[in-house]
Amino acid sequence: ESDTASEISFQFNKHKKTPSIGSHSSDMASVSSVSGSVLSVYSGDFGSVDAQGTVEFALDYDEKNREFQIHVSQCKDLAVVDEKKGRSDPYVKTYLLPDKARMGKRKTSVKKRTVNPVYNEVLRYKIEKMVLLIQKLNLSVWHNDPLGRNSFLGEIEIDLASWDWSNRKLNWYMLKPRSLSAVNGVDHRGVMNLSIKYVPPGSLGPKNPPSGEVHIWVKDVKDLLQLRPSGVDSFVKCYVLPDTSKKSYQKTRVIKRDTNPVFNHTIVYDGFHTEDLKDACVELTVWDHEKLTNHFLGGIRLGLGTGLSYGISVDWMDSTQEEVAFWQEMMSAANEWIDGLLPLRSL
Repeated sequence: ESDTASEISFQFNKHKKTPSIGSHSSDMASVSSVSGSVLSVYSGDFGSVDAQGTVEFALDYDEKNREFQIHVSQCKDLAVVDEKKGRSDPYVKTYLLPDKARMGKRKTSVKKRTVNPVYNEVLRYKIEKMVLLIQKLNLSVWHNDPLGRNSFLGEIEIDLASWDWSNRKLNWYMLKPRSLSAVNGVDHRGVMNLSIKYVPPGSLGPKNPPSGEVHIWVKDVKDLLQLRPSGVDSFVKCYVLPDTSKKSYQKTRVIKRDTNPVFNHTIVYDGFHTEDLKDACVELTVWDHEKLTNHFLGGIRLGLGTGLSYGISVDWMDSTQEEVAFWQEMMSAANEWIDGLLPLRSL
């Protein structure tokens, strides 16, 4: 059914004191130090007012230094956040979309007690022109709160593929409310097509298998973020949390220049007791492969999403309703392949 297969053992000391050769153990006391799961790079706003006002900026690309430059000049008539004091402390923040994490955010200094801030600052991105032309610029204005409860004041989004690069003048733009996708947290990163199966201990005959097995068949992924004009060089990583050791880690081969990669890769984890299924979480993440560093594209977490693992509160037990339903169906249908089509998300 697949062209590659991996098998790895999943064991915890609390269940098996003397792991067999080829398996591994993980002390549950170390769960609190687990750091292998992917953390979100997106910080949310804690309060917002109705967007109003304008922002003045100019865009340019420095061919010599291969640098995208955003000259943020000023804003006018911004919304007032602290009505009692009649003040806002605004700053401007930028991202390149669709992958906020890849190039990171840039931001201006904070101007205090004004709704008409003047910045005259240049925000810079080192990026190839061809890559820049498949991005969108998201420029937003925020009120800075000392406690970190920043408020959204408005934004504008520009498709850089259709931008007139001969226009280097400062221009005024109306600030708009957050887009519906941003408000609802919609963050389309593609869809993973996969199947999973649980084989209980002894279900295939006496002592066959000797311990429970979880089979994960990663078939393909559709509509990945395109980070380069040529496409994306992607692969899938897999961990069974809370174990983030090298023995738990598995990955597929890299599929080059394809936003719809077909992996057809099966991974088998043994050492599963049936009761482990409610406390473990299969984390599958998709990455873009580059020489110096890999870039996170999206992932899914298969588990019960209870927030707890073996009685310990963990942030990675956060499966969505779709992911929970998929895992529950596997738990209730032993020895049967369960098919799923799950959206990738920013974990």
